[in-house]
Amino acid sequence: MNKKLHRPRGIFPSLPGGMDNVIKVFYDTYRKRDKLPPEIEGQVEGKLIPDIELIAKWRHWRTGLEYHDEIREATLYGALDDCLVDDNYYIPLDYKTRGYTPKDGASEKYYGNQISCYNLLLKENGFKVRDYGYLVYYYPESVRKDGLVQFNVKPIKIKADAETGRDTFERALKLLKGQEPKKYAGCEYCSWNNEYLEESS
Repeated sequence: MNKKLHRPRGIFPSLPGGMDNVIKVFYDTYRKRDKLPPEIEGQVEGKLIPDIELIAKWRHWRTGLEYHDEIREATLYGALDDCLVDDNYYIPLDYKTRGYTPKDGASEKYYGNQISCYNLLLKENGFKVRDYGYLVYYYPESVRKDGLVQFNVKPIKIKADAETGRDTFERALKLLKGQEPKKYAGCEYCSWNNEYLEESS
């Protein structure tokens, strides 16, 4: 990061991104009617944030929520998939496309930090937050005629702590602005970086 050397990008499947886009359009059709999509109704608290122009901004990191640390000249950016409002409290909601049923505990392990960072961003921008957020998993069940794929939908409520998000940001800054960490022999990026520096010197 400090030396402006970008990691080599691996192959990224386009299907999850495509799913993400169509889910957003689907949710927006219910937002306009001030309703929740039927597959999550009764399983999440609150309603979709009603301002469609605002959520459109929040969905892009260039126009989304930001948290500035002016002393160290650093900014945390976030792009929310969606957001619920319950009694003037804002609750982050993120869509996840998986190939299989999510395992118990996996949500907190892999995405808890992400939702906590969203809570930090909301809080630092003057919104009241709860101590949780939601992940809504979409995973395939079967293929029907005419190429229609039937998906299962599973909303999961997970803990979200703005201070955990702040701690992550603080540790990231300490790493980026501190002494360069030692290279790890088993890290593919470290190995690639060594080769790149040798070739460019």
